[in-house]
Amino acid sequence: MAKQDFYDVLGVSRDVDDTALKQAFRNLAKQHHPDRNSGNDEAEHKFKQINEAYEALKNAQTRAAYDQYGHAAFDGSMGAGRGFGQDFGSSMSDIFDDLFGEFTGGRRSRGGFGVERGNDLRYNLEINLEDAFGGDTVEVRVPTSISCETCEGSGAKPGTSPSRCQSCNGHGKVRAQQGFFTIERTCPTCQGRGETITEPCEACNGAGRINKERTLSVNIPSGVEDGTRIRISGEGEAGMRGGPSGDLYIFLDIQPHEFFQRDGADLFCSVPISMSTAALGGQIEVPTIDGGKARVKISEGAQTGSQYRLKGKGMTILRSKQIGDMYIQTTVETPRSLTKRQKELLREFEEISNEKTNPESSGFFSRVKELWGGLAD
Repeated sequence: MAKQDFYDVLGVSRDVDDTALKQAFRNLAKQHHPDRNSGNDEAEHKFKQINEAYEALKNAQTRAAYDQYGHAAFDGSMGAGRGFGQDFGSSMSDIFDDLFGEFTGGRRSRGGFGVERGNDLRYNLEINLEDAFGGDTVEVRVPTSISCETCEGSGAKPGTSPSRCQSCNGHGKVRAQQGFFTIERTCPTCQGRGETITEPCEACNGAGRINKERTLSVNIPSGVEDGTRIRISGEGEAGMRGGPSGDLYIFLDIQPHEFFQRDGADLFCSVPISMSTAALGGQIEVPTIDGGKARVKISEGAQTGSQYRLKGKGMTILRSKQIGDMYIQTTVETPRSLTKRQKELLREFEEISNEKTNPESSGFFSRVKELWGGLAD
């Protein structure tokens, strides 16, 4: 049977650029990867075809050779006198590290073969504004993968140990001669680990880790803001077969507060006051974020929106000894459900009021009258 054209295998045109070529390969390789198609021989064969086609086309020189000579450029039929040198193409990069970390439990550690780092984890944690102000230590329950205690993370049955892969002699990669080229690939036997397990651990089925929920203590520093990220090193998923663990990232979500609105290090609190307090002035007590109280002196003639500053009563600042301020904003409350006598007193007050008593309303209606008078002219 004639060998299928490499461009057709990847489903791309012959003038495809490198970016589109790589994307087409990634999509097809993930679709047909053996880990997603366990026991499917057709998918495994297709995966090998995809890999072979991409290896030939991803490099500009090997692609040029294929475009000129087709499959003959790799099967040795062209003879040694044409094309590129015998050593061209050796030490080609390992494509699996970039593409298939998701199938093997995490990205590969830079420490070498046989070790795979676990995935990082994200945990969203809700806290209140008081916790953000003073800091706290909270316990969280995180579903994750931990190192298997039975095999101590090796993946091998207790009493046994992983053995050196015979296919790659422990290197994790194998080389194959294709015509003029020496192609280096991830070892299909050990999947790049350099080791094989003949008797897998029954507790973890050879993975070296098991799923379990863990309880962790998280230290929340004072002054954190909404969206703050806390990194806990090594508390992510355990690595495959003894590999290092990933990290845990805690993302903080600060719940809305009943009284305070936060703006950076400052707090704002809207406080309703009676009409008489607004007119005559006086003192009120307001809550503070530290759980205490503060006295605020209201000046005579206070209006809705009048603002009073309480220095040093705001939020703590992360990694700083400074503290923000709190601002009290008054809202003048109009009396309701008045008694007959209260209404009489208000009418008396209205009768003896003048422009000085209500300067804003008097000024507004005076300007309105002027406007209407001007329109009449």
